[in-house]
Amino acid sequence: MKLRTLLPALCALSLLLSGCGGSPPEDVDPERFRVPPGAGVIVVADTLEARGIVSNAFLFRMYARFRGQDRPVQAGVYEIPPGTAWSEILDHLVEGRVLTQRINVPEGWTIMQIGERLAAATNTPTDSVLELLADSTLVEEWNVPGPTFEGYLYPATYTFPVGTEVEAIVRGMVDRYRAAWTPELRARADSLGLSEREVVTLASIIEKEARVWEERDTISAVYNNRLRRGMRLQADPTVQYALGEHQTRLLYQHIDDVADNPYNTYTHAGLPPGPIASPSVGAIRAALNPADVDYLFMVARPDGTHIFTRNFDEHRAARARLRREAQRQQTDD
Repeated sequence: MKLRTLLPALCALSLLLSGCGGSPPEDVDPERFRVPPGAGVIVVADTLEARGIVSNAFLFRMYARFRGQDRPVQAGVYEIPPGTAWSEILDHLVEGRVLTQRINVPEGWTIMQIGERLAAATNTPTDSVLELLADSTLVEEWNVPGPTFEGYLYPATYTFPVGTEVEAIVRGMVDRYRAAWTPELRARADSLGLSEREVVTLASIIEKEARVWEERDTISAVYNNRLRRGMRLQADPTVQYALGEHQTRLLYQHIDDVADNPYNTYTHAGLPPGPIASPSVGAIRAALNPADVDYLFMVARPDGTHIFTRNFDEHRAARARLRREAQRQQTDD
């Protein structure tokens, strides 16, 4: 057998016998490097040597060939300490153990809040992310009900490889939103004569209003009952959305300040033009399945629960009762 045929096997065997590294020292920081799409172990070897992760790129290539692992690897960002055993390095690359990051999007977050979190997680300027989220062309291309991505970035915890582009993350969130719309929910919406945008818009208001999970169906009933009677929703969360900045205590002056804003449901009838936040599938279900009650009014207690009433006189009495309780609390303090 020719020497050039034996050389790779001999080199690899020598490396195997020598251990090809071992456990890296505890005080050695891992080296971070990026593998471009389509690159294989043979190409990555030069990067590993340049980062000091392996001592010799040529021998590492021979070792990879000997193990039958000289193949394309998953693109992404890796972290491997110098001194790591070559067998473990290959396992990292071949199995695609890329660095990942978790992005948590709570229920009821607005597109502004989500944009800021995505910007921080991806080291992207916030303005660039918000511009993408307001891109009407992209909204149309992805067949999102619109008018923007507001309401259609599903609230959940996502895990993405480090370095994933913002647009790809947004696409994953939209896909997760679509997955929440089961055939059962679509059939229910059709039976009620509601469009997808109308359902998500109502669900987003319910999500923002319901601080206590168990009240969502009853809150939905209040809004659905008002819509059926042609009453204005008078939903505080829509005014907060129109203001663009959350107010700890919503005043009549705040309502007047945004009287012309179509999202102000105190001054405009029906649903606003689109969602005001990202609702969960639970809020979507509540919007489609309100409780069987005839409440038309609600007022929030300090703990976030509501007093539900059937007419304005009961509503006024409930508000007066809460004012008295608040005054007593201040006196006691």
